Amino acid sequence: MRTEKAYIGWIRRFILFHDKRHRETLGEPEIAAFLSRLAIDGKVSASTQNQTLAGLLFLYQVVLGRQLAWLGDLTHAKRPQRLPVVLTRDEARALLGHLGGPYWIVGALLYGGGLRLLEALQLRIKDVDLDRREILVRNGKGRKDRPSILPLALVIPLREHIASVRAQHEADLAAGKGAVELPDALRRKSPSAPRQWAWQWLFPATRTYVHPETREIRRRHLHETAVQRAVAAAARAASIAKPATPHTLRHSFATHLLDDAYDTRGLEAELVNVTRSPLQIRSPRVHVPPSIIPSFPGLSKVEQSTHTAVAAAER
Repeated sequence: MRTEKAYIGWIRRFILFHDKRHRETLGEPEIAAFLSRLAIDGKVSASTQNQTLAGLLFLYQVVLGRQLAWLGDLTHAKRPQRLPVVLTRDEARALLGHLGGPYWIVGALLYGGGLRLLEALQLRIKDVDLDRREILVRNGKGRKDRPSILPLALVIPLREHIASVRAQHEADLAAGKGAVELPDALRRKSPSAPRQWAWQWLFPATRTYVHPETREIRRRHLHETAVQRAVAAAARAASIAKPATPHTLRHSFATHLLDDAYDTRGLEAELVNVTRSPLQIRSPRVHVPPSIIPSFPGLSKVEQSTHTAVAAAER
């Protein structure tokens, strides 16, 4: 849905740029001129220019059934080489300490499990195994599933959070709501799945909406901009003089692993070992050094010491 809106927006700007000329009179030179204008005058990023090109290719090749030749005269936007922002352990602890409610849990998953923001927000109830302390990321980068770690310090807060989400879901069902969006064609295969507990979002939004096609009253997952605003506010409250974003927590997770001389490539291999046969995909228990999550704000000292002791024993 978000990609569709982006494509439509760029296609509209492309048509307006050429004074609403008919599509049959617009081809490769006009596309190259529009994209070059974005790069030179608009000074858009390389990713924005690539998204625009993808939207125009979709228009011509998929919608209009017209193959385009190579855009040789296109001026490409330059992709900058920037180093990621990384927080110290004290800064990460301070930032998390100024987050509350579901935002604290999301931030803790990014820092404690290395998840991307949308990967965390798109988790469903069935993707979290509290007993095994594992999270299954569905349809991640490259449309691949992968397991991730669940810090012991998050087990109790997540258990309480899931209980509150279940109470909300049961109230929605009683009110004739309780549906969520499902991936691919699953809804046609299992019409009751949108209201099943296992498919509910781990971080549901506070508001519901009416789906335009099915007329179902659905609930989306928490929007990423809400988390981004919460993290920015927490960074200001913690007096962190760095442009901290949710993705900064993920970078800090990897950096602190390296600081502990932990092999991140080895961690990746431990998380999922894919062999030639799909039946042999396995997700073993992963051992993370205790210093990667020294303590999460909001936990009692007993819970923090328990986490450290168990993590040290696993190491």
